Formats: sequence, structure tokens, C-alpha cells
Amino acid sequence: MSWIVTKDKRPSSTAAKAPAVPKPSSSVMLVSPTNQLLLLHRVQRSSAFPSAHVFPGGNLSSFHEVVPGEQDAGRHADGPAYRLAAIRETFEESGILLARKKGTPPGSPLLQLSDAELDEGRKAVHGNKVKFEDWLDQKGGVPDVESLMPFTRWITPPNVPKRFTTQMYVYLLPLNLDTVGHDAEKVVHTPTHDGGLEHTAASFDDCSDWLKRGKSGEIIIYPPQMYLIGHLAEHLTGPGDYAKQRDGLKSFLASKTTGRSDHPTSSIGWADKVISPQGRGVHKASGRQILSLEGSGPELRGSGRAGDYDRVVLVKGTKAGPRNVEVLWRDEVAEDLKNAAGAPTDVKAKL
Repeated sequence: MSWIVTKDKRPSSTAAKAPAVPKPSSSVMLVSPTNQLLLLHRVQRSSAFPSAHVFPGGNLSSFHEVVPGEQDAGRHADGPAYRLAAIRETFEESGILLARKKGTPPGSPLLQLSDAELDEGRKAVHGNKVKFEDWLDQKGGVPDVESLMPFTRWITPPNVPKRFTTQMYVYLLPLNLDTVGHDAEKVVHTPTHDGGLEHTAASFDDCSDWLKRGKSGEIIIYPPQMYLIGHLAEHLTGPGDYAKQRDGLKSFLASKTTGRSDHPTSSIGWADKVISPQGRGVHKASGRQILSLEGSGPELRGSGRAGDYDRVVLVKGTKAGPRNVEVLWRDEVAEDLKNAAGAPTDVKAKL
């Protein structure tokens, strides 16, 4: 389903139907030792984000994780189940295992296994033949959940039939010492596709290049991913002092000032933001739809949790998927927002 913003013209009996329950899921922005970002190219028949370039991730599994219930306080918050699913799904989808040896502290070198062990484990975990943590335990490892840095949660708009509550994380693969001027053995983390089950390619590239390709329409990147990649690109700027770039990104993620206005959402930290996009009219100059990002969806109404008032997303909806996605400051489209009549419009999308 493409990104289309419309007024809800369904009959009242249909319009009053309760929104679908969002499925808990996790997604990881995986950064390479040279500060490039991993994206996967989904197959056209994929159940979510068909043909799009996405972060590795997927739904929490009751086989592998203790999934928070619909009324559980942790349903829409960072927690152990979301973190474990993030590590597991990254392994299943890319073959990269974010785990360390048992008994070592967070930040220790990652567990090294042979390609044959990784391939065998990947298939067994994906097929629910063995629990992910049990398989890791057999290999002498534990999931490196402590190194995941939460970076927003996204909840699919309520009018969309298939909905998700997705916890986003950043994970920085260890810098090879030779990238910062020291001799050391280089550890190579090579992503591989999953045999065509959900995606056909897995590759690292500079954040700026992913943004350029998504904005031009060369590839499909959905608004949540473009929004997040744009923030990463401000800090992960290509060849240079990789450690310094990472320090800047960590400071940014820890900041409690996230906007440039005095709107309450500007003081919600990145780890706590919850975003459920809403249509706010059309950008006259480009004809693209404007999505506001301050709402958090019906599940969290009245909770005090919210997203990002200061930024908006422009998107061209097509049958093939969203195109020409761009993030702007809200004041850059102030006149268009002023001219948009009525309440927020529905966002027809798969988030």
C-alpha cells in the first residue's frame, strides 16, 4: 500500500471500527566500522515494506521473546523483549551476530563464529528450531543488548489495516583499531541476504548516499527510515575521524533538546519519542503530501508521550510506494499548513 493522505470518506459504521492492534516489532540502524549504514532490499512479495530499502528488523516472537501484552505497560516502551528481538532479527536477516562471549562486559569484542556455524544457527533460529538465546548459550555467547541505543518509536496510523509499534535502535559495530591509526587485525562484518525469504540484498553505504537515492526516487525508502537516516547523516559524514563522528552521534542521542521551538515535544528525548504520522495537507510547491510527526497514536493518547512537532515529512504517494521523501522544518511549510483546512487526514501507509 502506498503513502496516500486522504480524508476518511468511509461509511460511519466502517469509520467507527476500532483500529487494528499494533504488533510489537524492533528495528536496528546498524553502523559499520567505517560509519556506513546497513539497509536491506525487500522482495516485492514481502509482507511489509515490499520492494523498499529498510533497516534489519521484524516482529517480536512468542517463541523467542516474552512479548508484552496489549495492556502491558511495556507494550510501547523499550524493554528486554524489544532488545532481544532486535538482535535476533538482525542476525536472521543479515547474518551479523551482535553478541559477545559469556562473562564479558558490554562493549567487549563480538563473538566470532565460523560461517558454517552462523549459517546453521541462522536457519535454525529463523525456523524456530531452537530459541535464539539457547543457541547463543550453546555457542558460549550472550546477546549484546546493552549496546543498543533507543532512537524513537513509531506506531502505524490507526486507519491502516496492518499496524506496528516499532522500537528503533542504533548499534555501532566496533571500530577496527586500524581505522583510528593503530595496527590491528581487522574484523569484517559482511551482511548477506536471507536467501530471498524477505529480501534480496544487504549492503552498507554512506548515510548521505542512501538519502540521495531515496529523495530522488531511485529507491523506495519509507518516511520513518528517511527521517532517521537524515539525523544519522548529520553526524556520520563519511571518511574521516570515525570515533569523533560517533561521539557526536552519541551526544545527539542523549540530548534532551530535540527541536528548535518551545513546543513540549522539543524537550522529549530521542529515546522517548513516539511518532504516529498524520496527514496535514499538500505542499503547494512540490505537490507532495505533508505528514506531521507530533502525534503518538490512539494507544498513547493522554499518556504525555509524543513525537516531533518541529519537523515534517514531504512524500509523494505512488502505487509502487513512497517517492521523493524529504524531511523539513515545520516553519518551512508554515503557509501550507495554515492553508490546510480541517482536522488531520488519514495516512494510508505501511509503517
